[in-house]
This record gives sequence, structure tokens and C-alpha cells, in this order.
Amino acid sequence: SPVMKTQPSVVTRFAPSPTGLLHLGHAYAAILAHDWARERGGRFILRIEDIDTIRCRAEFEEKIYDDLAWLGLEWDEPVRRQSEHVALYRSKLDALSDQGLLYPCFCTRQEIAHEIARMPSAPHGPEGPIYPGTCLALSPDERASRIDQGLSHAWRLNVAAALNATDMSSDILFTETGHGPKGEQGKIRVDPYLFGDVVLGRKDLGVSYHLAVTVDDHVQGVTHVTRGEDLFHATHVQRLLQELLGLDEPAYHHHGLIMHDSGRRLAKRDRDQTIEALRTAGASPNDIRDKLDLTNRAGR
Repeated sequence: SPVMKTQPSVVTRFAPSPTGLLHLGHAYAAILAHDWARERGGRFILRIEDIDTIRCRAEFEEKIYDDLAWLGLEWDEPVRRQSEHVALYRSKLDALSDQGLLYPCFCTRQEIAHEIARMPSAPHGPEGPIYPGTCLALSPDERASRIDQGLSHAWRLNVAAALNATDMSSDILFTETGHGPKGEQGKIRVDPYLFGDVVLGRKDLGVSYHLAVTVDDHVQGVTHVTRGEDLFHATHVQRLLQELLGLDEPAYHHHGLIMHDSGRRLAKRDRDQTIEALRTAGASPNDIRDKLDLTNRAGR
């Protein structure tokens, strides 16, 4: 008789950065990811995204564990901390470099802004003007000379070269089971040029968020990425990296954001909306769940 293939278990993750206290928006994302997995007999993973060693602090990491445990969430051990896997991320960066898909960018933010201001019609992405590719025109000798001089630089993905290296006989797609900012759902066609030649490596941080999170999702076997719709557009970059590096493709479920009473999205500066503040004020975990359900229905 034929061998029956078993479906892989659902694996979700919550991946905060320990740069401040968790607020209601974080609680919603964590609870959604946790319950999504548990309702399907799957696994819930907690990952600490702490490659920004300047802003990340150990006390905030401990608060994350305390808040999530108080909310009644349970996660797989051990917890993956990105700061412990920089060598792996660098190896993936080297793999892209070996394929000729990266180039050094020596431009400062001020120089990039000045160059964009000189352009009659600068291309724009979801986060504003796109890098105009100034350093892409440098010769190999000029790049090597500047690096030898010790000039600060970042490593950008050459999107045009990446597309040549990728089998583009069919479009790159991703599956959206939630919704994007404009209600996008179903099979979404990736726009590789959405962010232009994105930065994947930095001297101070080692690697970018895009690269680290894409590698982590693969290594940890994440099957469903549940996260806020503010990260919907980042999926375009991450799917391209999955194709280039031969990494697994998860499904994506983006959700609405928890908003402040003023109508703006919550931020870590909203101290009255932190889990710690609400807990100190006498709220229970069920109160938090009830509050999030009401906010969610009102905000979506």
C-alpha cells in the first residue's frame, strides 16, 4: 500500500526585541500566535530578536518572560536568542556574496537623502524613497579601495542580479491567510523591487532584520508567521531571500494592529498600556484577553 505522507505540525512564533516593555499590541500578537498553534495541536516558539546590542537590554528580556508567563502562555524551550547565532547569519550573507548578489554601499543617510532630492522623480516604497543605487555604479577596484581604507559601509542586495540568479519563469508568491493593510489576501505576487536594494549586512549589527528573521524561521521550522500588518510588506523581501537561499516558505497571517485611544498605533512609549502597568493596576490575564477582543473588533 502507498505510504501516507503526514502533514507537518503547525509551528508559530512570537519574536519580540527586548528594547522596552511589552504592551497590549505585543500581547495580542503573542496570544494569537500561541492560540493558533495550540488550537491545531502545534508548537509555539518564543524567539528573542536581540541583534541590536545597543538598544537591547537584559532586564527587558526578563520582563518578556514574566509578562508572557503571566498571560498564561507556554513556549518551547530553549528560547532562541539571535545574538547567539550571528555566525550563522553571516554565513548566509557570505553565500549571497559568493553568488555576486551583494555590493558595498558607502553612502550615509544624509548623502542618500541629498541624492534623492536631486532626482526629478525618485522611486518610493512603503517606507518612503528607495535607495537610488548610487554605489552600484562603483567599479570593483573602487569598492576594494574604499574597503581597504576602512570606510564604513553596508552590504546591499543587488535585486536585479538576484532576479537573474532566480528562476523567474514563474512569479514568486506567498500565501496570506490574514490580511494586508489594504485587505490583501490569498496568493500574493512578490514585488522584488518594493524596497529597492535593501541592506542585508551592517558593520554595527552584523546583519539586518530581514536576513536574520528569514533564516530563523527556516531553522526553527516555522510553518505560519503570524504578525502585525505593519510587517506585511517585509514579506516581499523575505520571500525573495527564501528563494535565493533555498529556505522553506511558511504561510503568513498578518493581523490588524491594536490602536491607542487617540487612533495611533501603540508603541513602547505608551507606558500605561504595558502588560506590567495593567497587571500592577489589578488586571487579570482574562481581562487582557477580553480587552484585546473588544479592541480587535472595534479596530478591524
